[in-house]
Amino acid sequence: MTRSTTATTSIAALAHNLAVARTAAPGSRTWAVVKAEAYGHGLGAAMTGFAAADGLALLEFDGAARLREAGWRRPILMIEGAFEEDDVALAARLRLALVVHCEEQVGWLQAHRGEPVAAVLKVDTGLNRLGVPRERAGAIHSRLSAMPGVESVALMSHFATADVAGGAARAIADFDAATARLPGERSLANSAAVLTVPQAHRDWVRPGIILYGATPFADRSAASFGLRPAMSLTGRLIAVRDLAPGDSVGYGSSFTAPSRMRIGIVDCGYADGYPRVAPTGTPVAVAGVRTGTVGRVSMDMLAVDIDAIPSARLGSPVELWGAQVSVDEVAASAGTIGYELLCAIAPRVRRVVREDFIGPPA
Repeated sequence: MTRSTTATTSIAALAHNLAVARTAAPGSRTWAVVKAEAYGHGLGAAMTGFAAADGLALLEFDGAARLREAGWRRPILMIEGAFEEDDVALAARLRLALVVHCEEQVGWLQAHRGEPVAAVLKVDTGLNRLGVPRERAGAIHSRLSAMPGVESVALMSHFATADVAGGAARAIADFDAATARLPGERSLANSAAVLTVPQAHRDWVRPGIILYGATPFADRSAASFGLRPAMSLTGRLIAVRDLAPGDSVGYGSSFTAPSRMRIGIVDCGYADGYPRVAPTGTPVAVAGVRTGTVGRVSMDMLAVDIDAIPSARLGSPVELWGAQVSVDEVAASAGTIGYELLCAIAPRVRRVVREDFIGPPA
């Protein structure tokens, strides 16, 4: 019998969360962001769950090719654009829109002689990662618009602090000032802005993490927006131990039993993608009852407190995150964000795709 550690993706939850995003921005079309293998959920499942999206956005060209091969006929946006000149010809062949964020990419489009490609000029508004300077946006837009290898020119930016109240205001103002006289569709809103910054809802919105049932906010849960978890990570108890007062658990003996207690050993560890830095008390559910971890997470297993769960025994189901324990709770305990955990599921973890929801509504 194989290890039970399983990551399950819910098609129903993906579709539901997309509907939440579309309802939040009813006047905009939606790029469903599916980079990083759909935030760890699988491109195939995402294509099915996001069937109602107006387009899909990612950065991996092999992923875009897979989407086309699987039958996706609507627009696909490459959100980091071409990585080398040959990518422009590939984009033309696969009918991909290319973000343009630097002079080198402008030059590659200038040299392109194949079928025209849709370009999306990215303007930096303070994130200082990718994007042309605001003062250069007009000139670069004009150059792109005059190129025979460019079909159309749209405009976009990406926010640094849309998850903070008022954090997108300056970026929106700077973007509007830099692009005021330029034609073309606009796209500004990321997940946080889709939910809370309606003035950023332009022609297209680009929800990411919210589509997968996790939150972009430090102080507002996904459930508070009506989002449903699209992934569960589960395992089982592979051992039950009775501890005496003073017994320690795991490497480094970082947890010592204060009194007699029962613990369970779960078949999931950091080699499966569970965060090694998760401390004692990180939430988990055993046999449907919430409890916490004890001791240090190992490569292949972790320990949980089952002292108050008399029904727990060898083989009892364990939810590491999902319907009872949100991925954001686990991430917060481990000092990270839900995005990282969803994207970090290891190849050895069994994958399951289900049509229905994971657990009842919160």
